[in-house]
Amino acid sequence: MRRMLPSRPVVPALLSTVLTVVLLLCTPPAWAGNSAGVRDRPLACALPGATGWTDAGHDTDYSVFKRPTGVIRIAMIFVDFPDAPATESPASDSARITPGADWVRQASYGKTRLSIAEHRRWARMPHRSTDYGFARGLSHETHEAYLKDAVTAADPYVDFSRSDMVYVVPTRNASAVSFTPTYIYEPGTAGVVADGRRVAWAVTFGQDMWHWDHRLVGHESAHAFGLPDLYAFDAGGDTHRFTGGWDVMGLIGGAGSQYFAWQSWKLGWTHDSQVVCRASRGRDTVRLTAVEYGGGTKMAVIRTGPTTAYVVESRRALRADARACATGALVYKVDSSVPTGKGPIRVMDAEPDATPANGCRPLDDAPYRAGRSFTDSAAGVRIDVLSSHRHGETVRVTRS
Repeated sequence: MRRMLPSRPVVPALLSTVLTVVLLLCTPPAWAGNSAGVRDRPLACALPGATGWTDAGHDTDYSVFKRPTGVIRIAMIFVDFPDAPATESPASDSARITPGADWVRQASYGKTRLSIAEHRRWARMPHRSTDYGFARGLSHETHEAYLKDAVTAADPYVDFSRSDMVYVVPTRNASAVSFTPTYIYEPGTAGVVADGRRVAWAVTFGQDMWHWDHRLVGHESAHAFGLPDLYAFDAGGDTHRFTGGWDVMGLIGGAGSQYFAWQSWKLGWTHDSQVVCRASRGRDTVRLTAVEYGGGTKMAVIRTGPTTAYVVESRRALRADARACATGALVYKVDSSVPTGKGPIRVMDAEPDATPANGCRPLDDAPYRAGRSFTDSAAGVRIDVLSSHRHGETVRVTRS
């Protein structure tokens, strides 16, 4: 919906033109920051959303998306179908999902708690599982009809007025419900209402929950928070070529799947005080604490344009035994004008010999180790990794 701008007082045309020219000549872009050598305020590196939906922009429309802090109350309901009756206990299905709440709490540094109320009984859907049209390209209307049937079937024993979100879990026997999409209410439509409360956000799980681990909860719930998909939507090429296994919004089961520091900042989990911004010409030396740990400076951002920036953060991947091991500084480019599924965030791969060590699992994109540098001459950007320490890296970022 296009918003109408408020009217402004009338100014004589000539005076208005002169003032506009003077402002354009004397005022740098809003993102340009301070004079050379002075550290810029963090919000000078916050990119605006530019696609009208989930993107990498710092601003989020919380009249559409769920604010991702505090306790989020979730009603988990279980459904089966006339052609696919459940033969398992709801508990066996929920065990694949509920650990995701602890993962999100840890990934958000304790800022978000998913409080899942499980209603462990099967609600029979009114139509066959094959009638709901689950396939890539599932329309919003078809998805909403599925959600409405599920909520209606469970309504006799679930008080939805107490819930912020709904998780719908189908029986494992419903192979036709093949994948897990997130539902977001479209303002101005009837939507789904139960117990006097609109169901504005929901995750309808599918058979891919048996392929991915509990981090699927972190991926899908974050769509309701406004995060975009970081894997490629197109059928050709490597689906995870943009971010490899470094963010749960890309490859859910990746060796380093967490949330990028940029995403965490957008969600309000990383504070402005944990961000070093370089929007003007100058240089900063920054001691980074790895994203996987709480506290410390989480990223250095070099703004390069109205919707673009480079980010460097420290990351720790997981070994085969699930223990963290040092990997290095991750460099990626953010473009908030790029739509979801088209690569709004792209990791810059380090030199081929910067491979995992100390038993780390193989990674799709290698980070930068101490002594290595990343340069984008056209953008005037240079990032030097000066040293590594137990919980992160020290880097120097330069914008020329």
